Amino acid sequence: MNDMDEVGPITRRRRATITSARENVSLKRMNRKGIQNVQGNGNNVVFKQNVSEIPSSKTPTERRNRKTAPIESLSCHSVQESLLSSTSGYRNYRGVLNWCVVMLVLSNARLFLENLLKYGILVDPIQVISLFVKDPYSWPAGCLVIVANVFILVTLYTERWLSMGRFGEHLGLMIHSTNLSIILAFPVFVVLMVDSITPVGGALALGVYTILFLKLYSYKDVNRWCREMSHAKVRRLARSLSCPSWQSSKGGVEQSQVCYPGNLTIRDLYYFVLAPTLCYELNFPRSPQIRVSFLLRRLFEMLFFTQLLVGLTQQWMIPIIRNSMKPLEDMDLSLMVERLLRLAVPNHLLWLIFFYSFFHSTLNFAAELLRFGDREFYRDWWNSETVTYFWQNWNIPVHKWCLRHFYKPLLRKGVSKWASQSAVFFASAFFHEYLVSVPLKMFRLWAFMGMMAQLPLAWFVARFLSGNYGNAAVWISLIIGQPIAVLMYVHDYYVLHHRVETEAPGTL
Repeated sequence: MNDMDEVGPITRRRRATITSARENVSLKRMNRKGIQNVQGNGNNVVFKQNVSEIPSSKTPTERRNRKTAPIESLSCHSVQESLLSSTSGYRNYRGVLNWCVVMLVLSNARLFLENLLKYGILVDPIQVISLFVKDPYSWPAGCLVIVANVFILVTLYTERWLSMGRFGEHLGLMIHSTNLSIILAFPVFVVLMVDSITPVGGALALGVYTILFLKLYSYKDVNRWCREMSHAKVRRLARSLSCPSWQSSKGGVEQSQVCYPGNLTIRDLYYFVLAPTLCYELNFPRSPQIRVSFLLRRLFEMLFFTQLLVGLTQQWMIPIIRNSMKPLEDMDLSLMVERLLRLAVPNHLLWLIFFYSFFHSTLNFAAELLRFGDREFYRDWWNSETVTYFWQNWNIPVHKWCLRHFYKPLLRKGVSKWASQSAVFFASAFFHEYLVSVPLKMFRLWAFMGMMAQLPLAWFVARFLSGNYGNAAVWISLIIGQPIAVLMYVHDYYVLHHRVETEAPGTL
């Protein structure tokens, strides 16, 4: 037997130390029997083993555990909950979300194919022009928007004269109140009296005047606050009314700040009129520069989604609305519900597209072009668990205006919180009806009642529903509530106009 036979089997647990690569080699190997000293010179290697130096191997407990280890390794069960159980703590449902998106795309693709096979291609870009103007040489809605500059200048010069003390606050308040009242009443008179204004053109003009009303009201309030604070000899104002000499922007560019009454200029007022906000400040946050690539992306989205909205409306919604007139006239409840559910999907899809194209694409385009820094136009309204949270977060410019110029002033006057909230919903209901009934030239109060119905709905959801159930209730109100109002207005408009036109030949 040679030296190699005396050495036990070598396992994987080894530790080797090499002191010389060529002349003297000293290695130590660890195996289950002990330590081997390996020495060599050149190619001659001698193995030595000192078994007496090996300590005792294992204790009885370790040997027992070692015997049971193979048995435990055969176990494949443990105490655990199913993934879909609420106590499992599992929250990664990304695959389920992807499945929902795929099913949604497939189902809508089927509906789109069915629509094409049944009606053919109904998209007509030329017909869209007739929605805005009846006569290509007559643009009454555009002229109405141009006239709005008169009310802007009246507000500016009223504030200038107030700052110079030419007349008192009471006369200034009277002038502002008259000007703001005319802003709301004048377009109503024009739309109702001029037959050449189309419903779409009238709605756009009234939308411009409504935005202008909210902006000039804020402009009037902020300048009045400035006068009150200047009369109180307060030189350092709050952030929204501040007058520091210099302020460094994020891009490292220093910009001079405006103090009252230095803000009463045409340039300052028209910047506010064009800016994507309803709340006036003397010094708006500004971005350091215009990002051309960002601007072009938003412009492309505006053009694309506008065409998509028009195409889906002509191809999908109009045929459903036309087929819904007969069940509404006959008061066939089952067919009315079927038409309502059929209209809910395209109507809600169009509403989502409109939200993205306006609140993200259009407002970001205007903000980037004007270097307007505050881009919070919406928050996570899709996670709303209450109706109140939805209305507070889906339209941030309007929410900020209501909070700053309507809700908080009511609270400061001693009005209760519930009454103030009801007043805000009432004002919102008024403007919703204002923007729908006047362009259609009929008054049915469907939009007004729909907005006021949000009050009991908000109370019910906040009281009895929470979490996912509350979020589902908000989504159901959005998906079902809007088509009901659409069908009501379209039915009444059809009865007042198209039915008269179809029945007129038979009466002659």
